[in-house]
Amino acid sequence: MKTLSVLLAVALCSLLVVCVPTQEKKDRIHHDKDLSDHKHDDSKDFQYDHEAFLGKEEAKTFDQLTPEESKERLGKIVDKIDKNKDGFITGEELKDWIKHTQNRYIYENVNKHWADYDKNKDDKISWEEYKSTTYGYAADEEAFYDVVDKERYKKMLQRDERRFKQADKNGDLIATREEFTAFLHPEEFDYMQDMVVTETIEDIDKNGDGVVDVNEYLADMYTPDADEPEPDWVKTERQQFLDHRDLNKDGHMDRSEISHWIRPHEYDHAELEAKHLVFESDRDKDDKLSKKEILDNWNMFVGSQATNYGEDLTRRHDEF
Repeated sequence: MKTLSVLLAVALCSLLVVCVPTQEKKDRIHHDKDLSDHKHDDSKDFQYDHEAFLGKEEAKTFDQLTPEESKERLGKIVDKIDKNKDGFITGEELKDWIKHTQNRYIYENVNKHWADYDKNKDDKISWEEYKSTTYGYAADEEAFYDVVDKERYKKMLQRDERRFKQADKNGDLIATREEFTAFLHPEEFDYMQDMVVTETIEDIDKNGDGVVDVNEYLADMYTPDADEPEPDWVKTERQQFLDHRDLNKDGHMDRSEISHWIRPHEYDHAELEAKHLVFESDRDKDDKLSKKEILDNWNMFVGSQATNYGEDLTRRHDEF
């Protein structure tokens, strides 16, 4: 029986790979991410702009193209960005495109696993379909007694159900593709932010008082060895908590402060990049871009073999 329990636990873990609650601790809290790992320094290169505009993987593809091919494909992208087909790209349209490219991996991941959950092939996923696929017979309360860490799986199931209900806007316990995406990636949806805050508090708040103090904040990212001096980066994080996390200086982070921490509201990376691209390419200063203006400044938007600054040219590329 013990062997069976271990095998079941392993099976559950493998099934839960696409489920957010099983992510490693370091990946649980989703800070407002930048658009590229490269520094944004246009005086050196446009790699930041390329990855912001195309996404990291697509930027690699464009690095393999000739300038002529790159401009041709950019022209096709411009046509897609121009939603109202008026011949111009506004800052808002550009921002929406950048957000789309940055979140492309999320939708690709959902599409990849969609058929695993949609058992009746109705292009929707019910809570029962998800529960059955993810937890199997362990979703039956009695069956939890055969699982090594039964309490953990019970809590995961309860947490998944709560999040599923939050993502399910009309309350029918059947998720559309968009709702299921919000369930798996709540950090990307405004209406799920309260749930992200709740789960963050549950994970970090060890004394159960509903707030996060500095020790709980540090314990979530660092467990010291015996007699180990505190590393400098931990000291820096401690000061970050005091100076920037605990905004009202009452010694802990409440729900509002945690929301501010995991999703800063001072700026929107996509909006800033869209404004930058418009400013640099808008030759007639009408605060919008024509297709010609974008193509005239094509090397800021996309790369090619002529502008990839020594990147490896041996990688294969797929057609756009």
